[in-house]
Amino acid sequence: MTACAVELRAVTKFFGTHAAVRDLDLQIPEGAIYGFIGPNGSGKTTTIRMILRIFHPDQGEVSVLGSAHGNCADDRVGYLPEERGLYRRMKVRDLLKYYARLKGHRDCDADISRWLMRLGAEGWDNRRIEALSKGMAQKVQFISAVVARPSLLILDEPFSGLDPVNLELLRNAILEVRSQGTTVIFSTHEMDVAERLCDTVFMIHNGRKVLDGTIDSIQRQYPADEVRLRMAEGAIVPPDLPGVQSVEQQGPFSILKLQNTDAVQPLLRSLVDSAQIEHFELLRPSLHNIFIRIAGPTDS
Repeated sequence: MTACAVELRAVTKFFGTHAAVRDLDLQIPEGAIYGFIGPNGSGKTTTIRMILRIFHPDQGEVSVLGSAHGNCADDRVGYLPEERGLYRRMKVRDLLKYYARLKGHRDCDADISRWLMRLGAEGWDNRRIEALSKGMAQKVQFISAVVARPSLLILDEPFSGLDPVNLELLRNAILEVRSQGTTVIFSTHEMDVAERLCDTVFMIHNGRKVLDGTIDSIQRQYPADEVRLRMAEGAIVPPDLPGVQSVEQQGPFSILKLQNTDAVQPLLRSLVDSAQIEHFELLRPSLHNIFIRIAGPTDS
């Protein structure tokens, strides 16, 4: 069996009478990219802070990198918080040296130079943090979390506010860190990024685990009840199609929400008989749609 970098056993955490996390079991394998998802207030941040040992559980046990004991100043753990915090009047290289040395990595100049070049920030060494754009400051914050070569890297909303080019740059940087043996935990609201990046996804809702597994295994728990349809040029989607609950237009495609999975074959027969179609695809539920099904508002 693969060894666990992080393991939570029957963990519960109260704030007053409110259970922010309740009876949580979690095993995060070494070398994995493990996504944490969940709506605001679900217990996600509390779980991360227990792994960081900022909080301690009221019940249960949290084991990190083989130890159930320790404190939040662990040189083996890198952390990028959602609330970004850099010393604004420090210069980039000086700041990165400071963070590296806090983690015991003193011979860090080569690593700093490599990461600045890797993230398109070479030549920014002597700029003050206050002079950086939001995207550039986010890159520097990421470097500060990885420069000391952590065994466990925790990223809280690392892609927030990034444009698509820089998002892809940071995504590839995370893959590189993992390829060097680091276990990566990241919390995100970007469901499409989680689908592309994660080996495994964990979802917490109202303090309890509701999903935990590979994207494929999670998707198989939910019915494939949507069809992506493209009509031939000039053709329109016929009205009153059998078993169709709603139709949403997405560019040249129509997304047909079905009443149930039994409607697929009757729908296809009806379309073939009455219209010209170029594309008909049964869609597996996306992680975004699964998230909405679990955490979205319900009709009262």
